[in-house]
Parts: sequence; C-alpha cells; structure tokens
Amino acid sequence: MEEMVEQIETLLEQGDHQLLQDYLNDLNISDVEHLIDELPEHGPLFIETLSLNRAVNVFRILDFPTQERIIKKLSGKKIADLINELPPDDRTALFSELHGDAVKSLIVHLPPDDRKEALILLGYEEDSVGRLMTPDYIAVKKTWNVERVLNHIRRYGKNSETIDVLYVIDDKGTLLDDIRIREILLVAPETKVSDLMDNRLIALDANAPQQEAINIFRMNNRVALPVVDQEGILLGIVTVDDILWIANEEYTEDIQKIGGTEALDEPYLDIPLLKLVKKRVSWLIILFLSEMLTATAMGYFEEPIKKAVVLALFLPLVMSSGGNSGSQASTLIIQAMALGEVTVAEWWRVMRREILSGFMLGSILGAIGFFRIFVWTLFSNIYGPHWLQVGLTVGTSLIGIVLWGSLAGSMLPLLLKRLGLDPATSSAPFVATLVDVTGLIIYFTIAVMIMKV
Repeated sequence: MEEMVEQIETLLEQGDHQLLQDYLNDLNISDVEHLIDELPEHGPLFIETLSLNRAVNVFRILDFPTQERIIKKLSGKKIADLINELPPDDRTALFSELHGDAVKSLIVHLPPDDRKEALILLGYEEDSVGRLMTPDYIAVKKTWNVERVLNHIRRYGKNSETIDVLYVIDDKGTLLDDIRIREILLVAPETKVSDLMDNRLIALDANAPQQEAINIFRMNNRVALPVVDQEGILLGIVTVDDILWIANEEYTEDIQKIGGTEALDEPYLDIPLLKLVKKRVSWLIILFLSEMLTATAMGYFEEPIKKAVVLALFLPLVMSSGGNSGSQASTLIIQAMALGEVTVAEWWRVMRREILSGFMLGSILGAIGFFRIFVWTLFSNIYGPHWLQVGLTVGTSLIGIVLWGSLAGSMLPLLLKRLGLDPATSSAPFVATLVDVTGLIIYFTIAVMIMKV
C-alpha cells in the first residue's frame, strides 16, 4: 500500500495526467478510496481524473464528510455527471446529509424525471425504509411467458440495481410476488410467470423504520426486498449492500451510546477536538451529578460508618460488582434487541432470567467475598472480633446488589423502548451510576440489620 502511495506521489509530481488516469483506472475502487484517505488534498483530482463509471463507484463508498469535501471542489461538469450517474439510493443518502441550499444546487443537474424521483425519495422520514430504496428494478406481469420476460430483462436490465430478483405486478402496479432469476432460467420459454409464483412474498413498508428492514433481511436470505406503500403498490427495492451499510452505522452509533457518549457523525480522527469534547461532556456531567447522590447516601449512613469503619473498606468492592453486573445485563439486552432476539413484550421472560442469573452470580461473588474475609481473619485481626458479621454483611450485600444490578441493567433498555426512546441511551456508565447509588443503600441497610450498628 505504501508503494502505491509513493507511485501516485511520483505521478503527481510529474504532472502527467494521462499516466495518472491510466494508473487510477487500473486500481481497485477500494485502493482508490485508500488513496483518498491517505492523500485527502488530492481527492477531488482523483475523482476528476477517473473515468465516470469508476468515479461514481469510488464516490459512493466514501464517507459523507469526504464526499462533501470533494464535491465542493469538483468542476460543474463532473458534479453533473456524478449526480446523474449515482444510483438513486446513494444519491438520496448524499442529499439527505447535505444542507438544503446544497441540495437545491445539485438537484438542478438532474433530468426532470430523476429530479422528481429524488424529491419523492427525500419526502420520506430520515430513518425510514423509503430513504434506502431505489426505483431501479425489473417488474413483470403474471400473464407474460418466460421468453417475454427474458426479452424484457435484455432491454431494461442494464439500468436495474439487481436482476437477481424479478417483481410481479398487476396493471395497477400492485406487488403480487417476487421470482428469483434462476427460476426463470431453468424453465421452458413458454412457461407463464403465474406458474412460477408461490405467493410467499416478503415486502417492506416504505414508512417503516430502517431497523425493521435490517431485522427482516437478517431473518431472510435475500439480496433485495421490494418496498410498497400502504396499498401494496410497488415503489422500489432495497438491496442488501445498503442494509449492511445502515446496519454498520446503527451498530457504531449504539456502541458509542453504550459507552456513554453521543453518537459521532464523523470518523473519530476527523472530528474537531471541541466537537468531540461537546459530544462527551453532556453525559459526563449527568453521570457526575448522579454520582453526587452517592455522597448524600453516605451522609445518611454516617453513624453506622463511624461505629463500624471496617464497612468502608468494602465499598469499592461491593459498588463495582453491582455496576459491573448492571453494565453486563444492559449491554446484552441492547444487543439482543438490536438483533430482534428480544422485544418489549418479552420483558417478563427477561426479568425471570435476570432474577435467577443475578441471584446465582451474586451468590458466587458473595461466597468469594465471605471466603476472602475468612482467610484474612486466619492471619490477622484486621476485621476484629466481629469478622463473621462483616463477612455475612459483605456476602449478603453482594447477592442483593448484583441481583439488583442485573435487573436494573436488563429492564432499563426495555422501559426506554416502551417509552419510544433509544434503548442504547441506557448506557453502561449510566446503569453503573444508578446501581452505585442504590447499591450503597442496599449495603448499609443490610449492615444495619446484621451488625446492629
């Protein structure tokens, strides 16, 4: 890869446009993308130099900040060619990220039909399936025979996003079924399309959230799925490459939220430092203020702490165990919800499992905590004559706190989902902070009961 960068730098120094064009056109599009990342100041030149088809294929796999930076420096002709040749779904994705004025200036480069199409796609909600769909597909009628279908594919297939799947519609455009191309290729030319239909249709609602489309693709082995409106009219298709891109964005956003920060809309190394701080500081302030409740709780139990100072030795141990169990449960449930393995309606099943697993995990940690105090007592008098009560307090508290942490961590994402909020905002740090404060109360309440302090 370093050799490729050095070769490009040499060609740039020589200023030989033809050699540069030949070299770039011989590279894989992923290699050109890497060159743009390595030499961002030359990105617009690379796009200008590439043949149109390859320029489009490179441009569509770049991240949005890079696309925006490049498009500002391209010639008017290259912009028009790029916008015209971009697949409708990629064009819509670009337009949806740009400011309104920029979109207006780019849309004028489109032919009337494409301009109308782009405006229709942009009319759907930002996170809806409609934003992902492309109207480039092959539709056939059920009354056609295979020979006519093949002639139709030869004529219009070049402009389709994929010809792996054909879509059967009626005279009103209502979707009736979809047929894989291999079924067409393996039967006699006179076979009717209606004879190949099995009526096992899977379609996406244009207004449905994109997360729903991700789950449907995950559950079904499809390279593309049709998109329909409320009346069943075929509007377009969504292909698996777009779904993989969106799934990756969703996953990245959820991971960032789980880590206790706002989702980053740019690559980590590209985002300005002040913007990065702004993304992180809000959650840190919320968590900091929440942790202040810990001091309030400890103030309430000031007298028991004075009478049994030894209890303070185990505060970090007990509180971290509860926070860790809560963070574990929260992460597991958020991931299961993202994969469609758990729904809000199954909250009781989740609660039962977490009660049992939390009790078992707490018992294991509680036993280890008690054993640790017992062993230390054999070699020192650090816990005094009441070591047994101290051991029982720590062991019992760990059972209660880990159990509570597991319940809080698992139920909070489901509660947020039920309220229409993003479950990923029930981040691990947030759950850990919640369990820290409540765990403190559990710990000292049990201490008062067992040690009579």
